[in-house]
Amino acid sequence: MNFNSTESWLFINTSFPLLPVVSSPANTSGMEAYLQRLAHLDEGLYNDFYGLWMALMVINSLIFLVGMVLNIVALYVFCFRTKQKTTSVIYTINLAVTDLLVSLSLPTRILLYYSGGTCLTCSYLHIFSYFVNMYCSILFLTCICVDRYLAIVQVEASRRWRNSSVAKCVCISVWLFAIVVTYSFLSTAFQHTGCCLSKLLFLTITEFFLPLVIIVVFTLRIMWALADRRLMQQSRERRRRAVQLLTTVLIIFTVCFTPFHVRQVVVYFYPEMPHHVIVYHLTVTLSSLNSCMDPVVYCFVTNNFQVRLKLFPSSSSVPTSFLSATYPSFPPAIICPSITHSSNFIFTHRFTKLFAALAALRPP
Repeated sequence: MNFNSTESWLFINTSFPLLPVVSSPANTSGMEAYLQRLAHLDEGLYNDFYGLWMALMVINSLIFLVGMVLNIVALYVFCFRTKQKTTSVIYTINLAVTDLLVSLSLPTRILLYYSGGTCLTCSYLHIFSYFVNMYCSILFLTCICVDRYLAIVQVEASRRWRNSSVAKCVCISVWLFAIVVTYSFLSTAFQHTGCCLSKLLFLTITEFFLPLVIIVVFTLRIMWALADRRLMQQSRERRRRAVQLLTTVLIIFTVCFTPFHVRQVVVYFYPEMPHHVIVYHLTVTLSSLNSCMDPVVYCFVTNNFQVRLKLFPSSSSVPTSFLSATYPSFPPAIICPSITHSSNFIFTHRFTKLFAALAALRPP
């Protein structure tokens, strides 16, 4: 198998002609040929590197299951157990939705392979849904960082802009931007044999490198503000939590998304890079891991996220705020013994431990 002859969905070489695709009466359009070429990526990897293929499928299956459960639980807590919908909560809800959709898009990769390239619907769903949601995740992580910067460093100047109405408009704009840009790029790729370098660079810069620069700059800016000794202790504590949030976002952002986008640029300028197909699958799988790592961010968004998570299946009529204020150091089973008989509590208690472990990763 010649790895240099296979194209990924985003890399379409403009300097070298595409390999001819055997056409049939049912497969004559550029879109069908391109989608079949994408399917052959998985087929070639399966034939030549069976062990790696099986490992990737197992990892993707685990990411699918873990990401789906964690983000469903997070959505329930933020949507139904969080009364005050602040700007940070609104951005986090949208981030959880995108992570959930990323997880749900993973089975299409398996269907894409097992269809033998004949399921064009699976191909398009995989390409479009997966990458739209990946770039939405990138942009919503950026929104959370910008929101924390404005709330901590530019308190007075940003007061009129930090409200739920503006946050909802920003979220709608992010969704529309990611959908329109991705659809436009894919439409160009399907209709033409090559894609200009400017479109590839525009997509990479606007939806990855620019957000990365914003996150790095704002993280450093808040760290600089934290170093001011004239700040009151309470104010310094708020800034310390903001630094923890932004640092976590920066680590997740760098680990999950940087390898994929660096690979995209390298392959364009260096198409003879050996085993770039394997690198493609590894980096795509790594970017999928973001849907499981984002729950770490949720622990920093609200002060009592874990308390809400512990109590959300409780059948008790006692308000959550009263319980947390009266019995801050006791588990829910001691506060309300009746919930110990609920199977839902057992299920939730296990995930409470998981989120508690994630929160324990925060620096003191």
